[in-house]
Amino acid sequence: MCGRYELSSHPAVIALAFGLPHPPEIKPRYNIAPMQQVPIVRVNAAGERELVQVRWGFVPRWAKDPAIGARMINARAETVATRSAFRNAFERHRCLVPVTGFYEWQTTRSGKQPMHVGMPDRQPFGLAGLHERWLSHEGEVLDTCAILTTEACASLRSVHDRMPVIVPAAEYERWLDPSNADVGDLVTTWSGAPLHVYPVSTRVNAVRNDDAEVCEPIEIGDHHDALPEADAKHRERVSDHASDEDIEDTFPVQTTLF
Repeated sequence: MCGRYELSSHPAVIALAFGLPHPPEIKPRYNIAPMQQVPIVRVNAAGERELVQVRWGFVPRWAKDPAIGARMINARAETVATRSAFRNAFERHRCLVPVTGFYEWQTTRSGKQPMHVGMPDRQPFGLAGLHERWLSHEGEVLDTCAILTTEACASLRSVHDRMPVIVPAAEYERWLDPSNADVGDLVTTWSGAPLHVYPVSTRVNAVRNDDAEVCEPIEIGDHHDALPEADAKHRERVSDHASDEDIEDTFPVQTTLF
């Protein structure tokens, strides 16, 4: 699943990377968590790209209680086109979630080791997202989003068996185009340049820690070796039964999200 990420790139770099008309007014954030306001890139009614803030935790239009969003931070690529909660948004309300990197937790002999994952050149990139607007009977408006996930690519497989869907920059226009529903080939495992993966401090486990130190690389000893293949397969069997469309998973770190 994808339960934490960072966006620390300069606003001008973000604007250039995502084809925005002007740099967004945002500050660096190093530990972004579910149920927080997050920036997404989408196409507005005028056909222009815009960066807006929405809450991370998808609330379908038909939901009676917006609290359901806490359990819908991710959408599985394998079922997003057919699951009722996401089907409409996948057809019409796709977005990009700009990130400089995301975090995954590797199972080691000494516990869960947080790892930072990003591009080798540290440039920002777009995760495949869905956005939706929920209206209450009292007229309350709530804009929310979810991040799509898929099987991990080769450079990440030793860390976790799932990862967020990364949209290639050359495909941003097609992914964002609400008139084009033929995007199933884009919700797949990353096949571009090998991702840069390195260990970071367990300070990232607590959402209150939101500073540059959170995503700085650290050195770890031999006792932090990843579990052997047999234990890794057990982890995969556990994840088969746990949906990454739900905020809970087998990692204890998830208890510190809120």
